[in-house]
Amino acid sequence: MVPARTLSLLLVALLAACNRDTGPSAAALAARAKAQAAFEASEQAWRTQRQAELTRPDGWTSLVGLHWLDPGTHRVGSGADNGIRLALGPAHLGVFTVRAGKVRFVADTDVTIDGTPARGGELRSDADPGGASLIGFDDGKGQALVIARGGRLALRVKHADAPSRVHFSGLDYWPGGPQWRLPARFIPHPPGKTLPVVNIIGITEDIPNPGALEFTRNGTRYRLEALDEGEGTLLVVFADRTSGHGSYGAGRFLDAPLPDAQGRVLLDFNRAYNPPCAFTLFATCPLPPPQNRLNLRVEAGEKAYRKPVARPVSGSPAA
Repeated sequence: MVPARTLSLLLVALLAACNRDTGPSAAALAARAKAQAAFEASEQAWRTQRQAELTRPDGWTSLVGLHWLDPGTHRVGSGADNGIRLALGPAHLGVFTVRAGKVRFVADTDVTIDGTPARGGELRSDADPGGASLIGFDDGKGQALVIARGGRLALRVKHADAPSRVHFSGLDYWPGGPQWRLPARFIPHPPGKTLPVVNIIGITEDIPNPGALEFTRNGTRYRLEALDEGEGTLLVVFADRTSGHGSYGAGRFLDAPLPDAQGRVLLDFNRAYNPPCAFTLFATCPLPPPQNRLNLRVEAGEKAYRKPVARPVSGSPAA
């Protein structure tokens, strides 16, 4: 049996320990709450901007067609008598002629080219250093431009009244959190290195691959190859264990800043986002290279988009 005096001493010691272990101070709790509020505000601002860009009148949700332009003459418009039939737009937009890799356009209605009223002319593609010529129609609600993919040319068409834009159903996100903002180390590749990347229409393109990014999550090291599309940032196209299981099955994109002088990069997976192909059949998104398929559940960033039921639009999405 424990003596009464010993029992009293034990109680005094326990009370003293409890008084010492009072948990985080009020100041520490306030600082933690402030940091969490700042994080949530920053994320909400990014999400708001992300949705605004996606649903602009000429954003990715406005795509209504992808039409291949093989050598020859193509009459384009929404009328049934056109070789290339538009989902939205004038009955007769005009005639596109492809010769020796060049595209000439003659308008059959009022259009602008690069913002100026025009009747036609030779069109630049998106492979041109000056960017693609932009044909505007339907009082600016519609746009058409020539893109180059895998040695072929195609006409990409947008319209502000696209069902995918008008009936956009919003974005959903994984819980994420500050714990998904992970420091990474940039490992440079030799100058000029490229990575063969297959896109969703089956075309392989060699994209500049300046280096890889290594990061650690729960004690495990992971590596992602980074791409450079000339926009002053690094692009990571990746898949993970949530791909097809809550996240878009064909992978997600993540933009990262260029490395600092010490080769440090912050990867914020809360800002992983769906490629355009998650919202439209008429985009030509790159797919994750084999090196970028993570054996990890990234429960941060955008979830898979739930498309609304809408009428189909014209234009073959495949080569």
